[in-house]
Amino acid sequence: MLHGSRIVPVVVIDDAAFAPDLADALAAGGIPCAEITLRTPAALDAIRAVAGRPRFAVGAGTVTTAAQVDASVDAGATYLVSPGFDEAVAERAAHHGVPFIPGVATATEIQRAIAAGLDHLKVFPAAAVGGVPALKAFAGPFPDVRFLPSGGVSAANAADYLALPSVFAVSGSWMVPSTALAARDADTVRALSAAATAAVAASAPTR
Repeated sequence: MLHGSRIVPVVVIDDAAFAPDLADALAAGGIPCAEITLRTPAALDAIRAVAGRPRFAVGAGTVTTAAQVDASVDAGATYLVSPGFDEAVAERAAHHGVPFIPGVATATEIQRAIAAGLDHLKVFPAAAVGGVPALKAFAGPFPDVRFLPSGGVSAANAADYLALPSVFAVSGSWMVPSTALAARDADTVRALSAAATAAVAASAPTR
């Protein structure tokens, strides 16, 4: 789904024309994917601008309605991410056959997602719900679930999350800061992506 990447950049972009250069910069830094959030009017156009690139997975983030599922898939998103879990969104993603990673924060929400046939879940907001200790606790009763911590994940703690066998990737925006996106600064994105890739290289492999 993510072409092997263990880092998922969370991109809030206002200029769709910069999306191809952004994707090139991420890939050059060793991150072959991006989650473009539906928080700006430019999001769907940005997804379209990079959809279909070989070995680069573009997903839609902040997907909260079935209509947004349709729009994201039409734009070319190859996976969908949500801050929470909603049955209608999950059903619509399944209808399209597109991987869906819903957000969860409690054991009850994890159980609901499992009942819907999902086993790759976003823990959000990861830091606020307990960080690494919370992920360790969730792994006990849910050994077959793999997690994507997001919210409070940074260059300083990404490797700590990735050292957990239950974590398949981490999600964050430290390699795509708003200042760099506003300035169309691909060099900074490339450098931060390369640093992020190097920083997590020593973390234990997912299983």
